[in-house]
Amino acid sequence: MKIGIEGQRLFRQKKHGMDMVALELIRNLQDIDSKNEYFIFVKNDVDHCLDERANFKIVEVAPAPYPIWEQVNLPAAAKKAHCDILHCTSNTAPVVTSVPLIITLHDIIYMESLSILKKGFTSYQKFGNLYRRFVVPQVVRSSARIITVSEFEKKRIGEFFHVNDHKLKAIYNGVSDHFKPVSDKDYLNLIKAKYRLPDKFFFFFGNTDPKKNTPGVLKALSLFLNSSEEKIPLVMLDFDRTELTRIINDIGDPTLHEYIHLTGYVPNTELPALYALSTIFLYPSLRESFGIPMLEAMACGIPVITSNTSSMPEVGGNAALFINPFNPEEITGAMKKLLSDPSLCESLILKGFDNARKFSWKAMAEQVLNLYMELAVK
Repeated sequence: MKIGIEGQRLFRQKKHGMDMVALELIRNLQDIDSKNEYFIFVKNDVDHCLDERANFKIVEVAPAPYPIWEQVNLPAAAKKAHCDILHCTSNTAPVVTSVPLIITLHDIIYMESLSILKKGFTSYQKFGNLYRRFVVPQVVRSSARIITVSEFEKKRIGEFFHVNDHKLKAIYNGVSDHFKPVSDKDYLNLIKAKYRLPDKFFFFFGNTDPKKNTPGVLKALSLFLNSSEEKIPLVMLDFDRTELTRIINDIGDPTLHEYIHLTGYVPNTELPALYALSTIFLYPSLRESFGIPMLEAMACGIPVITSNTSSMPEVGGNAALFINPFNPEEITGAMKKLLSDPSLCESLILKGFDNARKFSWKAMAEQVLNLYMELAVK
């Protein structure tokens, strides 16, 4: 077969969740499939993180604003390459294409509520969500197969779009091999100095998407700092300072500024060291379709606090401390519980290692390849 895979954002420098999933899929397909011919459709950028192989060709599709790139340039490129299948990896796809389509729907949060227009979303996020609300229902109808990342999300998609099980398949994400305990003290000190990290800290992947529950985490931190003798700061990644100030003003605790450390963007290769340097990883999202960061933290040997909602119990198994993410007091209580109970921390760390090992990118790629082959015999 000739298989096209959309990787529009693969080469951008600041990669995020869906970009990393697509990259790991392609890398692992390169390891396990030497028979089929692949065309990876990308937009040229600075980080050429993927090499061609004898049966894997990287095709730079003419740059354009994303809707035009996806709806016009991508299907034209797939047709020119005579693809038998086009796999779009990041929630959207061409509405009209002559090539049979597989789409990965990581989630349908943007379909579930018009809250996407309310406070908390950037203009870019609002436009992206409106674009998905227009495109995705049409693509769901036209796709030959739909991949999602958890049984929870499969059920949501099936119910929302009335899609039967034959067309819809849940395939779990994985954990990259470089997420493991870091014991090199010189390297840890280097990373600590590079990002000016405190000696002890809570670690949180906050961003401006309301589902990440940044206001709830900051409220929980405020409650913790005001009720605990130990003043442990919170380290966050690439977060907008203006939005941070707005949230702190809403909480009404200006002293929070002193206890929040923003690192800026951190490359994926350096994240294991930040996990290793942290005390507790906070992942109390309001809604997730999977939750790769909590598995990364587990693989690095860090105890995890996460939510008892959506996919997180499915992915976290018995290896996390679960809380109601809508209740900041409960998040604070979990933080205090782990800090005061070393045996509970050690138990969660050991269970976390076992849980993280259940999820691999190779297994994901094998299941996706099987799906490609199912369509080949149609």
